[in-house]
Amino acid sequence: MSKDIRELEPKAVWNKFADLNAVPRPSKKEERVIQFMLDFGASLQLETLKDEVGNVIIRKPATPGLENKKMVTLQSHLDMVHQKNNDTIFDFDTQGIQMYIDGDWVRAKGTTLGADNGMGVATIMALLESTNIPHPALEALFTIDEETGMTGAMGLKGGVLQGDILLNLDTEEDDEIDIGCAGGVDVTARRIYELEPVQANFTGYKVTVKGLNGGHSGMDIHRGLGNANKIMNRLLYNISLYTDLAISEIDGGSLRNAIPRESNAIVAVKVTDEFLANFEKLVNTIKSELKVTEPNLVISLTEVSLPESVMEKDAQQKMLRGIYAAHNGVYAMSASMADLVETSNNIARVIVKDGAIKIGCLTRSSVNSGKMDLAYALKSVFELADFKVDFSGDYPGWNPNPDSAILKVLSAQYKTVFGTDAKVVACHAGLECGILGQNYPDMDMISFGPTIKGAHSPDERVSISSVQKFWKFTLEVLKNSPA
Repeated sequence: MSKDIRELEPKAVWNKFADLNAVPRPSKKEERVIQFMLDFGASLQLETLKDEVGNVIIRKPATPGLENKKMVTLQSHLDMVHQKNNDTIFDFDTQGIQMYIDGDWVRAKGTTLGADNGMGVATIMALLESTNIPHPALEALFTIDEETGMTGAMGLKGGVLQGDILLNLDTEEDDEIDIGCAGGVDVTARRIYELEPVQANFTGYKVTVKGLNGGHSGMDIHRGLGNANKIMNRLLYNISLYTDLAISEIDGGSLRNAIPRESNAIVAVKVTDEFLANFEKLVNTIKSELKVTEPNLVISLTEVSLPESVMEKDAQQKMLRGIYAAHNGVYAMSASMADLVETSNNIARVIVKDGAIKIGCLTRSSVNSGKMDLAYALKSVFELADFKVDFSGDYPGWNPNPDSAILKVLSAQYKTVFGTDAKVVACHAGLECGILGQNYPDMDMISFGPTIKGAHSPDERVSISSVQKFWKFTLEVLKNSPA
């Protein structure tokens, strides 16, 4: 890890971020980072506890003169999305993130950086460790498993938190104050199929889609980025129109909250001149359609050994038609907030192997009825293709409160410190505020953070100057928080 990272200002924040990024912290495998936070709180001799699901809470008394102010709960999540480039050798379970400075950005070498939400965690740690920063009584809430189910926020019981105000440090544009977010539900379609032998006059091929940008399936869903699973399905469907195609395996995408960047398929094809010509023509068409948003898209067809078995024809046709018909991307825009995506779906994962198909989607919406409307539309499509469909991981959105007292504080302080108005927004990502608000309905909540680009992809980066701005703003907010 570059020593230069620790020399960046504010050093208190960057040093804590470097410490945190040395600890492996994949979602659902947070044991090491939980212990890291417990040890940190104990080292400061602060009240430190872990709840029954693994969330860590650390409390620090107010500095002299600010005892009359309301207790502020600072909240960020400990886990991070694990994505890497296909040519990067890296073990997220054992290695710390390898960071470097690129102009005004801090990046990771071929992997996600973990600035989402590590910068928030590091900021809270710096405040807890500080000895000369004025602040009200602080309560740090470090939640687990935000990225793959929000189980930390869901498992936090009422009565545990003592704060009156919650500052969620998980927004990714430093000129925005977030007052609302989307909810989500996982839609999973499964079916089995019979295996058949491959015809002798067929040729084995590996079809590869790679080089896509990927990104956050909420914050980036409106950008028109390519979805590797939809592109692969389009390729296979069109091949089947002009020659005999038999699918052996498909492995596309990874996490539900990441727009899929890569997909690989093993197929058997009856080769004809028409097949090769039409495949090349289709590849050129797709690349032309995506030349602005996906200039690095690679689609290749490589001859391989003939697979031993393939999917039976009827199941194959229904799967290809089902994925083709299933909605991906923006479904509806908000009528109440300009430029806000209201409802969307990400076809995140497609696995075909050994007689079983699994298709995983993440459906989001700031309107619960809209979320379930799209979820049932997806369910209907896949059931028509003989899939069984399950809903899981349902979590609520966060309804905006434009009359929030802490919103007035943040808006006023932003104008005072930076001389311009902050953008008051809602986002299409899933923040934990909506979930936490179910058990803490009287807590005044807000979300803000430094500028982070490319979250949930190996292009993830955080702006150095923005972290300085965010730190300055956070200190002013705490100093001027309500009495």
